[in-house]
Amino acid sequence: MVSAGDFRNGLTVEIEGNVYQVVDFQHVKPGKGAAFVRTKLRNIMNGGLIEKTFRPTERFEQAHIDRSDYQYLYADGDLFNFMNVETYDQIALSSDEVGDSLKFIKENEMVKMLSYQGKVFAIEPPLFVELVITDTEPGFKGDTATGASKPAVVETGATVFVPLFVEQGDKISIDTRTGEYMKRV
Repeated sequence: MVSAGDFRNGLTVEIEGNVYQVVDFQHVKPGKGAAFVRTKLRNIMNGGLIEKTFRPTERFEQAHIDRSDYQYLYADGDLFNFMNVETYDQIALSSDEVGDSLKFIKENEMVKMLSYQGKVFAIEPPLFVELVITDTEPGFKGDTATGASKPAVVETGATVFVPLFVEQGDKISIDTRTGEYMKRV
């Protein structure tokens, strides 16, 4: 059990049957009346953000989130198959459960599965991936002075905006959180 007075950013708690992660908190001690804790909470199952206030003495169950290493094996129609690298158990998730978290992930790459009480609610790709550009327009000499960018399709099928000097067949590094080009490898 954890009290509202002990909230910290990143803490996960169970409130009214839902699991929330503390995004922001503020201890408020007004001149008149009792102190309270003002929080912003993110529902980890659906991503919704709510604001709530609590008395500092209110207590909640701490929610333990399991983070496991899984290998992305292959896509089979609407299902994406993963394997736990420690137990070799395989699971299949639908495209609704996966979302676009695999947009920059190739087959046989490692991801982290986040689950609560056995139910997977999120997939975390590595922070940076290296992919080969399969299709892009050629850059023209003299266009680099403006710092312009052009769309490029990488080997997973995702589109990334890259500088004009990047050509088809180049290997680039991408930040998976933002989908931005980082550097040419």
